[in-house]
Amino acid sequence: MGTTDKPGRIISLGIQHMLAMYGGAVIVPLIVGASVGLEGAELALLVSIDLAACGIATLLQAWKNRYFGIGLPIVMGCTFTAVSPMIIIGKSYGMAGICGAILVAGLVVLLMSTFFGKIVHLFPPVVVGTVVMIIGITLIPVAVNNLGGGVGAEGFGSAQNLGLGFGVLALIIFMNRFFKGFLRTLSILISIIAGTIVAAFMGMVDFSTVSGAGWFSLISPFSFGLPTFHIDAILAMSIVGIVSMIETTGVYLALSEICDQPINEKDMQKGYRAEGLAILLGGFFNAFPYTTFSQNVGLVQMTRVKTRSVAIVCGICLIALGLIPKIGALTVLIPNAVIGGATLAMFGMVVASGVRMLGKVDFSRQENLMIVACSVGVGLGVTVQPDLFAKFPGLIQILTNNGIVSGSLTALILNIIFNAGRHTEQKTSTNLSGQVLAETSAAKS
Repeated sequence: MGTTDKPGRIISLGIQHMLAMYGGAVIVPLIVGASVGLEGAELALLVSIDLAACGIATLLQAWKNRYFGIGLPIVMGCTFTAVSPMIIIGKSYGMAGICGAILVAGLVVLLMSTFFGKIVHLFPPVVVGTVVMIIGITLIPVAVNNLGGGVGAEGFGSAQNLGLGFGVLALIIFMNRFFKGFLRTLSILISIIAGTIVAAFMGMVDFSTVSGAGWFSLISPFSFGLPTFHIDAILAMSIVGIVSMIETTGVYLALSEICDQPINEKDMQKGYRAEGLAILLGGFFNAFPYTTFSQNVGLVQMTRVKTRSVAIVCGICLIALGLIPKIGALTVLIPNAVIGGATLAMFGMVVASGVRMLGKVDFSRQENLMIVACSVGVGLGVTVQPDLFAKFPGLIQILTNNGIVSGSLTALILNIIFNAGRHTEQKTSTNLSGQVLAETSAAKS
């Protein structure tokens, strides 16, 4: 590929890919870790584990072999659609419950990888868009609480916190309005860094965690305890895994076209297996479920560098950062208000992605309106009032305790009831051009 094969250029572009996903990657452990009570050194450790696991997962996809790996320039990270379920699970069962649910979800993805193309028609845009929108809606309160300074914070809702958070949000909006290309891709990361610097001058940053962190440390499995398994948690995370597979299909098809590298059903299956292994890896290291990052797809399209060597360099860089505790400790310095300003935009984009997927749906049909209306109503209702079904048998409560599970199942069942046999609207497979499935990859941004 000419000059794009020069080692120096490959390394610089690999680092660029890492920067493009870094902000999204570190926000997930900060939010989930804080929600389950981790702080200081433990939170820094979770960030380090996450970075290293992102790197390993990226290498699994890049390593195309007989059994797994699609061999495209894909970067792996934790999708924001997994954040809300993990927070709900973490508040009930802690990191051990999150870990157990992720491990089983990884097995589900691995088992489904061979025949997923045959059942993907059960998850048309009306179902996937509704599920993603429900997940995004349940995330917004998390961002708002951080924007105020964090739940229970002494200065919650102070002018200092709100000014800092909305300042970060304003910078993100400004960069997306007036910048293009790579700088726009980095708008979240740049805004978080700028917000943290301002917070430091305001005396809102504590550097003690960084000074106490070491320069090198190996990560170990089950750092936060052995996994525990709970059916409601497993159901929620398995739904996230299935949604991620649908989103991933769009990413595969988009990259295949961008890279002029045709893929067939076998290639897709190997990609799904790599994703299943990545999710298992996340559970093994007490980290997160990993899937393709679509913002890096946009970077491939912008740079026109199509070699997977760039993704390999990115993966190696992420692993290296994960082995340096001071990097994780630096990330923990970010004040809650800064995180809130950034995540308000990011989580809002999850809702917007769900709406975008629903744009493919024929809403002139009353049946589709009913699917969305009832599913969002049930999902949001259970989220707002989790004790609604407290007097029902335990088996029923497994399906109703979690708004994402109840809303997703409602969408799936109503779609079968209303749209069974309507092949022109439901039929989606890996043989399509990918226009419908590619829309779903937007939820990973």
